[in-house]
Amino acid sequence: MFQVGEKIAYPMYGAGTITDIVEKEVLGEIHKYYDVNLPHSKMTVLIPVESSARVGVRRIITAEDFPTVFKLLGEEAEAMPANWNRRYRLNMDRLKTGEIEEVASVVRNLVRSDRKKSLSTGEKKLLGTAKQILESELMLAGNYTMEEADELVESHI
Repeated sequence: MFQVGEKIAYPMYGAGTITDIVEKEVLGEIHKYYDVNLPHSKMTVLIPVESSARVGVRRIITAEDFPTVFKLLGEEAEAMPANWNRRYRLNMDRLKTGEIEEVASVVRNLVRSDRKKSLSTGEKKLLGTAKQILESELMLAGNYTMEEADELVESHI
């Protein structure tokens, strides 16, 4: 179980700080929830404590993990399916894992694809989501602003 004040990564939403652990009644049963502030999106979410591990909630990376992330961003893009729908689903599945390495790979692959040929509207939106997730974790782990985190990502791709 996480504690108040811990910084966590929530798949598809990004990184945030647990501000409280609250109890709510749902369908006649009391459940505990992490109250998480997501500063990059100016949003607060409630995550059920009992299912947090199943949905991929984890502690954020540390600054010591940055070189691994930056190395991934600098590598060549992986071979991706030619069909945009298959490519989109593959990238979405990778984002849903919540693993920073997968998120960084999606960002790298989509940026490299966009440089060769403009991405579809759906893929552009997916790239924006992936970058926001990655940058939010770098922001909290390294005490950066969102702009500084964006510059870090861009400088390593």
